[in-house]
Amino acid sequence: MEKQEILLESGTNELEIVEFLIGENQFAINVMKVREILNPAPITKVPHSHPHIEGIIELRGEVLPVIDMAKALGLPPSETPAQDKFIVAEFNQQKVVFHVRNVTRIHRISWKQIEKPSQMYQGLDGQVIGVVKLEGKMILLLDFEKMIVDINPESGINVQQVKKLGKRERSNKKIVVAEDSPLLRKLLHDTLAEAGYVFVEFFENGEEALHYLQSVVTQGKPIEQEVQLVITDIEMPQMDGHHLTKRIREDEHLKKLPVVIFSSLITDDLRHKGEKVGATAQVSKPEIGELVKVIDQYIL
Repeated sequence: MEKQEILLESGTNELEIVEFLIGENQFAINVMKVREILNPAPITKVPHSHPHIEGIIELRGEVLPVIDMAKALGLPPSETPAQDKFIVAEFNQQKVVFHVRNVTRIHRISWKQIEKPSQMYQGLDGQVIGVVKLEGKMILLLDFEKMIVDINPESGINVQQVKKLGKRERSNKKIVVAEDSPLLRKLLHDTLAEAGYVFVEFFENGEEALHYLQSVVTQGKPIEQEVQLVITDIEMPQMDGHHLTKRIREDEHLKKLPVVIFSSLITDDLRHKGEKVGATAQVSKPEIGELVKVIDQYIL
């Protein structure tokens, strides 16, 4: 089943999710990450690979790793593997295959419908970034980026990329960051500090970041004196990064702020979405060195 062209406009604060099953549990992945959905193909086992890696497959000349989602989530294996599905996904500048029990349907929802999971049942190391209550059931939106970093830590944000830029002066410029992942917020805090940017204000989603920016204006302060740049992820509960960017551009007092989208969804196919809402620049995760260069360009 080939993924059809996404008809969503940019900046509507909506997304489409592919619902899939592991055992009897319902999970979801953002359609923007999905390239295609396949019937199972023969898997070549790789000795001494990570326990969550089932092996590799060849797809149109590309060799792709297959992640056993049941193992990755600590759930029982499929009882009917021949009827399982492979979700081919692309994000963080890489392609990967997720082995699931079944793919059920696609839903179009608002980010407002996605609740942030509570740390009481999730913990800091959880794999869930959002809970969708839909048609009397709960669908869990998974943190696929974290899943990949858990398997291959080298694929995550690496402070060494910043150290390669050489000695950095401490900057007094203030940056606002909208990022829902606690792990990513900490990594961004550490790497931006290494780059000399120590005045960074973090928010868990676009809505909180926008409220903060609007509160600065309400206090009568020129925004350019208080905040010099905004960095935003795309996928965030309540308000996504595209909608945040659009709202900043529509606000007379905020529209001149440089907005950099830093997301796993910056691909050649999806870059136009950020351009359409007026992003100043777009950098793919985990290229933190590139992000620092872009920050330097717009605020130093």
